[in-house]
Amino acid sequence: MVVAIGVAVAVVAGNDGDDSTTSAPTATTPQGETRKGKSERDDLTSFQVDDRSQAGINDIWLTWTIRNNSSEKSDYSWEWEAVGSDGTRLDNGTEIETAVQPGQTAKGETFTTLKTAQGVKLNITDFERTASY
Repeated sequence: MVVAIGVAVAVVAGNDGDDSTTSAPTATTPQGETRKGKSERDDLTSFQVDDRSQAGINDIWLTWTIRNNSSEKSDYSWEWEAVGSDGTRLDNGTEIETAVQPGQTAKGETFTTLKTAQGVKLNITDFERTASY
């Protein structure tokens, strides 16, 4: 049984090189609702915890969707952290999507070492979009 656990979205406007930590967007909460104007960060349309655990075996993944809203083929990289309900960082990492064409959507996933998905909040700590050559 697959259970996707959404995370709260509290998106803050940012410029290129913005190192502030913001909550990750979810598939169920449109990103941009609390943000004015478009930025490269809006290309990350979904980033969430996907709990695939069964029969007592932990199997927790992160899934994402990138939509290239620019006019150029683009590479993306972002840093994230998973934070427990008590504020403790449980995991962190860096993800990469390369050569995403204008208007194209790319989906990805990665395994985590999280022991539980309950109460986990994902934060994006850095996000970059660069031209792909």
